This record gives sequence, structure tokens and C-alpha cells, in this order.
Amino acid sequence: MAIQDIFQSVIGFDEAKVKELTQKEVDGGAAIDTILNEGLISAMDEVGAKFSAGDLFVPEMLMAAQAMKGGLEILKPLLADGATESKGTIVIGTVKGDLHDIGKNLVSMMMEGAGFEVVDLGVDVDSDKFVQAVKENNAGVVALSALLTTTMPAMEATVKAIREAGITVKTIVGGAPVTQAFAEQINADGYSDDAPSAVELARKLMAA
Repeated sequence: MAIQDIFQSVIGFDEAKVKELTQKEVDGGAAIDTILNEGLISAMDEVGAKFSAGDLFVPEMLMAAQAMKGGLEILKPLLADGATESKGTIVIGTVKGDLHDIGKNLVSMMMEGAGFEVVDLGVDVDSDKFVQAVKENNAGVVALSALLTTTMPAMEATVKAIREAGITVKTIVGGAPVTQAFAEQINADGYSDDAPSAVELARKLMAA
């Protein structure tokens, strides 16, 4: 089963193979959402489960996400044709004063792998830019990342700015120093401590 081969190639970190098999499936007339859901998304869910179980680590998760991205690049132009339903839009960025992006990039790739439209604002993003991006893209979730304790107040300022702008969007926070207690303290809608749980959280919040 070729779609199963795509699944296995993502789990095996083989980007070239993922691209080749995805193209073959597309050329063969397979349904785009089947390739996306059963080939790419379910593979990333499996990778997320293995990571949570301690069987995979961040470097492997990045390699799997990179392989998945190879397939996604082929499907993207076809997804834009409305061939399949987007799961919603997520704006993501590392907050003002913080230049760390590995965690953010991983969450971003996992979110894309889960079928979300992702608007990645990069690093050192001030609160106004988050507010603007949420409005422009009609996002359902905004994800804020920080790796320094010194930039955690910027998270609080951003959540506040979003609330004050009166936009209906769910805010989620994460990063090494961030905790569930801190998320509650700044009135964020959710916290996750790794990329797979961020995807689960986004799914829940979008569904709600």
C-alpha cells in the first residue's frame, strides 16, 4: 500500500522517498486528503507518540518533520485548490527579546504536519505584530514561545494585548521556563511542554 509507504518513510526520516512516493500518489490520482491524513499526518502523530513515550528525541522529531515537509510541499499547491479542508490557522512566534527558534520551528512543523495553516512570525516578535497577524489571517490559535525567563513578561504583554484588541483567538504558550501555573497566571488558554502536546492542544482548542 503506497500510502503506508509514505507513512513509513516519514517515520524513517527519508525526505527524498517521501517526496517521490507523494508525487507518485498524486500522479496516480490518489485523494489529496487521504495522502495528507493517512500518509503524513498520521505519521507525525506516531512520531509524537514515540517522542512522548521517550522512544524518540528532538533531533529525530526534527528529521521526521523535515521528511513530512517534503511531502507537504508537493501537496500544498493542491491543498490551496480547496481539495481538502484546512484544520484552521495558527499564528506562531518567539516573543520579543528572545531569539531562540528550534522549539518554535518544531512546533510549527508539527502543526503543519497536523493539517493546520501556519503563519510563522519568526523570533523577537513584539505583541503588536502578533495582534496584526491574528487579525489578518483570521487565526484560531496564537502560539507564543520563550526560552528565556527574562522574556516571559513579553508573553504576558502579548496575551494582554490580544485580549485588549478584543480578538477571539485562543492563546497557547510554551518553552523551557514556561509552566502550566505561569500560563494560568497570564490568562493564556493553554500550555504545552512539547511539540506533540501543542498539536493536541491546538486540535482541542480549535474544536471548542
